[in-house]
Amino acid sequence: MDLREYLNRIGFTGQYDKADLDNFFTIHKLHVMNIPFENLSIHSGEKNTMDLHIIYDKIVKSNRGGWCCENNLLFSWVLKEMGYKFTILGSKVFNSQEQEFLPTDSHLINLVEIDGKQYIADVSFGVSCQIWHPLELISGKDQPQPPGIFRLLNNGMQWVLERTRRKQLVQDKAFANSSLVDKWLTKKLYFFTLTPRDADHFQETSESLQTSPDSLFMLKSICSLQTPTGFRALIGWTYSEVTFKEDSDLVGMKEIPDCEIGALLREKFNLVLVNKFIPKNNKADYCI
Repeated sequence: MDLREYLNRIGFTGQYDKADLDNFFTIHKLHVMNIPFENLSIHSGEKNTMDLHIIYDKIVKSNRGGWCCENNLLFSWVLKEMGYKFTILGSKVFNSQEQEFLPTDSHLINLVEIDGKQYIADVSFGVSCQIWHPLELISGKDQPQPPGIFRLLNNGMQWVLERTRRKQLVQDKAFANSSLVDKWLTKKLYFFTLTPRDADHFQETSESLQTSPDSLFMLKSICSLQTPTGFRALIGWTYSEVTFKEDSDLVGMKEIPDCEIGALLREKFNLVLVNKFIPKNNKADYCI
């Protein structure tokens, strides 16, 4: 594995041997702008893995994206190679439909310490809840970013990440009541503790997420990528382009026929799938 090859993949042109705050923020944003959050492998007859070398080959050499255990584990390796002090953490995602956190650590994130301050790095939550820059680990502080206002809350043991967004203006009225349109202005995303984890901690959950019939990732095929003005997403056959505005977000949505899916993935996400991809959008709680 080659750090410079990864940095070329995300378009980083700075000094990669400087483990400072500016480089940290830059590589975080470049990752989410160039590497999609996607689970297309499990809808293409493939399998996701916690093997870092396989993840590197997939994302860096094959120009693919990945879900959190892939993207954020790869980012852990990048942090290590660049000389940052970091810790892998596990988090439990909030289920908006059930109004409760999931019971297991299904979301891998990184805690990074620079100049005595701690930051949460998460390059793989996707769609409108994706942070563009690391979040300072401080309780109750509003941390505005283009996707909305992020906030970390601490009760002494646990940290909860929530986000407040602008209202969404769906341009095509046919999609106004789509289940993919987020109805919540403020929502919890996940909670975590500062207990250090390693890749093996997520192995069993990774297996379950791509085999259980109740798993969101089995029920829906998802691909999203941040853009300079918002984000784009393909969920099942529904393609969305969201533009962040000062007081609202403009949401454009359309259905994509099977014969155009491959071309759209190439054009909008710079992805080329080797195996046959079967889109899926069964009932599950997931919003853009």
